[in-house]
Amino acid sequence: MRICGRLTASAPRCAALRAMMVAVAAVLFSGTVFAAVAAQGPVGLIRSGTAHEALFAIAFSGREGIAVGSAGSVLVSSDAGSNWTQEARAPTLLALLGVDLNATSAIAVGQAGLILTKRLTEGDWVTSRSGTNNRLFSVGLNTHGEAIAVGAFGTVLRSTDAGVSWRSVAPAWKTYVEDGVEPHIYVANVTEDGVLTICGEFGLILRSANGGERWDLAHKADASIFALHIRSDGIGYAVGQSGTILQTADRGATWKVLEPATKANLLGVHSTADGHVVVTGMHDMLESDDDGRTWRHIRTDETTSSWYGAISQADSSAPVLMVGHAGQIVRVNR
Repeated sequence: MRICGRLTASAPRCAALRAMMVAVAAVLFSGTVFAAVAAQGPVGLIRSGTAHEALFAIAFSGREGIAVGSAGSVLVSSDAGSNWTQEARAPTLLALLGVDLNATSAIAVGQAGLILTKRLTEGDWVTSRSGTNNRLFSVGLNTHGEAIAVGAFGTVLRSTDAGVSWRSVAPAWKTYVEDGVEPHIYVANVTEDGVLTICGEFGLILRSANGGERWDLAHKADASIFALHIRSDGIGYAVGQSGTILQTADRGATWKVLEPATKANLLGVHSTADGHVVVTGMHDMLESDDDGRTWRHIRTDETTSSWYGAISQADSSAPVLMVGHAGQIVRVNR
């Protein structure tokens, strides 16, 4: 037994949390900015920082993009991710672990319950009162201003005003987890019609169609879920601990387990309408051209020795981008 936060936790729980939080601790920020320098090969470098920098999340609305990371690092792009500029002043010294945006607003979340919001036309980040000190891992925002943020020890928050105010909509965890343990929740997603999806420890995937008043269990297993992506056609993927890959064909209502292609902890996933799927993680990266029926490893010196986390794409004509170690932003070359 060991301590993972405020509670005594089992070794598997600690292992899952360590996998998700790789490089969060002890990362330092240098402020170096790099323009696009795309390389040949399966992965092309767009931006890199120093060895101690890390980027944990990336999101787009149209051609506008934001990436966030260690020591309050915020990078912005206005050309679908081809070039990135670091904001001159970090809005915080805490690590930012999740970000999302729509056409008018952005929300970033991170350590110590931090939630930052920004009106894209006004420029400054503003701290919102989250009501928690728990680390927040992920945030989702739709075009109507409905948002969901999730984090450690079962934290689930909802906003209806693009992150200005928040209230807890956490499930009654004893209904879903033995002994009422408060699971770490790593993934937050909200659709345009307001369906909330959260994923985390114990393979939990829960959905709510009524703003978090009632949660329906869609999946439960042993391995933690660290990332989720559902396409507009309803096909989607969830990935996580020990090579876990799940697939849905009904917008996340039900899930099936795909045959494992790796034992690595998987941290990010993205899929396009033509069946192209990219999965990132610790010391491994996977790609499929047939909606997950077969997989191949993307092997480079860095994909086999380091990590990439979040994945996003501005639109169907833009490249799939990933963020991760050393403050890197890279593209998948097809």
